[in-house]
Amino acid sequence: MSTGTVATGTTGPRFTSRAADRGRVTFVRVLHAEWIKLRSLRSTFWVLVTAVFLVISLGLLVCVGTVSRWPDMSAGERARFSAPNASLTGLYLAQLAIGVLGVLVVSGEYATGSIRATMAAVPHRLPVLWAKTAVFGAVTFALMLGTCLVAFLSGQAVLAKEHIDVSLGDPGVPRVVVGVAVYLALTGVLAIGIGAIVRHAAGGIAIVFGLLLVLPEVVRALPSDWQDRITKYLPSEAGQALSRWHPGEGALSPGAGITVFVLYAAVTLAVAAVLLRKRDA
Repeated sequence: MSTGTVATGTTGPRFTSRAADRGRVTFVRVLHAEWIKLRSLRSTFWVLVTAVFLVISLGLLVCVGTVSRWPDMSAGERARFSAPNASLTGLYLAQLAIGVLGVLVVSGEYATGSIRATMAAVPHRLPVLWAKTAVFGAVTFALMLGTCLVAFLSGQAVLAKEHIDVSLGDPGVPRVVVGVAVYLALTGVLAIGIGAIVRHAAGGIAIVFGLLLVLPEVVRALPSDWQDRITKYLPSEAGQALSRWHPGEGALSPGAGITVFVLYAAVTLAVAAVLLRKRDA
């Protein structure tokens, strides 16, 4: 049985074969390879389980604490209370878990040296970065969307004891639930870009923690007028604008905030792409 054909042109015989087609590098195959690698990492399971646990458990804890304190809370505290955000408080710790895993997705290959085999299989290099980003972003979003829905429903069931719960169909509530998942997925994308730039787990994780935790604290030490101008454009503050039920005075709108955060992630990936093409594996 023939496995190929021969075509004759001006430059002589040209051989094509089904075997060659099967071995051709396509973006779909690169995506599949990155999916296999993501599943194969032991850290993937444990970090994602940790993120799920944090989102659900911390949200429940905050809701239980709110219900116990509600009769003694002042009118101002009650006015500032956001039922959907209370049940999704776990995003503040889950973002760190997702950020750590995003860095490890890239830096792990450099640590083991397996990145050389990856780049040998995909010599154009950039499809590897895009595939890692797409796979990790999609997995994180899908998992966190389901987790946020469970956390929201669980938290509102607790808040119903004081009749301060809201429904998933209430205005702005779906945006909050989906917004948390979007923010966490984009945090993972940002972390992948940082990991590709730094190539070292410790350094990449330190930068992610610095951007999400340390930088906001540094800005809070600045004069108040500087704080008002800078804080809303910080990565975490801008990204979380989409997930806030009632944005604070002077804060970016949900659309503007997520746009700023997308730009942070896009610029990070662009720098990573340039360095990936220039540096040795």
